[in-house]
Amino acid sequence: MSSASKFFERAYDLADAEQTRRLYDEWAASYDEELRAAGYASPARTAAAMAAAVADKSAPLLDLGCGSGLSGEAFRAAGFTQIDGTDFSAEMLAVAAAKGVYRALFKGDLNTPIPASPGAYANAAAVGVFSPTHAPAAMIDAVVALLPPDGCFGFSLNDHALAGPAYEERIGGLVEAGAVEVVSDEYGDHLPQIGLKAKIYVLRRR
Repeated sequence: MSSASKFFERAYDLADAEQTRRLYDEWAASYDEELRAAGYASPARTAAAMAAAVADKSAPLLDLGCGSGLSGEAFRAAGFTQIDGTDFSAEMLAVAAAKGVYRALFKGDLNTPIPASPGAYANAAAVGVFSPTHAPAAMIDAVVALLPPDGCFGFSLNDHALAGPAYEERIGGLVEAGAVEVVSDEYGDHLPQIGLKAKIYVLRRR
């Protein structure tokens, strides 16, 4: 078994946030190479869906759980110009900083309140973040609450997240409450080399 396979297996079998942070600190040096080798499709898919939904790509975008910056690179390539990132792994943030695609980077744990003021960001994203051991479903509500009217939140839900009802029930509740509209919910590749798919959502705040 390759080191990449061990990292992937561990990523979906974590008990708590501290185990998750340690894994990603350890993985940072080889993360980009291994994810690209696995065909990591969600950053480009999310960026394309957000680019189609957002008229002003110069408006600030918050990249939650930005990791090594693969998502930031995808958003920059899609035309977004003011991107801030947050992650709880200092090692991942160091890799992201070296890419030069972020306006600012700061440390933050997605199991705690999001370190941003309401209205500070026009749009937000969370690529490869939502799974039972990474970020809770309640974070969807928390991110939407930070956005201004017409602000968009783009994120991926991989097969592990889709296997349970929690995440999509949260989305359904927000839609029923009139808080958001679903702009996009396309199912497709996530990590094709290991047979993992994801649904890319874009929610627009009403």
